[in-house]
Amino acid sequence: MNKLLLAILLFTFGQVLIWYQTNLQFINKWAKEHPFLMACIFAVPISYAFIYATKYVVGYFDGALWPGRFIGFATGVISFGILTSIYLNEGINSKTMISLVLATAVVLIQILWK
Repeated sequence: MNKLLLAILLFTFGQVLIWYQTNLQFINKWAKEHPFLMACIFAVPISYAFIYATKYVVGYFDGALWPGRFIGFATGVISFGILTSIYLNEGINSKTMISLVLATAVVLIQILWK
C-alpha cells in the first residue's frame, strides 16, 4: 500500500505543478512574459514526479500500466478543479462536481478492484 500511496502523492504533486506551469500566466505577469523559463523551471520536477509515480504504481499493480494512467488522469482532474476554483474563481458547478466524483470513482475502481 505504501507504493500506491506514494504513487498517488507523486501523481498529485506532478499534476499540481503542471497546473501552475500552464495556468500561472493568468495570475502572474512574470509567468506570462517568460513561458520558456516556466517550461524550464517546471520540466525536471514534473518529469521526475511522473517517472517515479509510474514506477511505484506499476510495482503495486504487478506490472500493469493502465491503473497508473487512470490514477494520473483522475489526480489531474481533481487538482485542476480545486486549483482553478481557488485561483481563477471558476466555481465548481454541477457538471464539474459530477466529473470530480467520476474521477474519484475511477481511482477507487483501480485501487479496490483486483
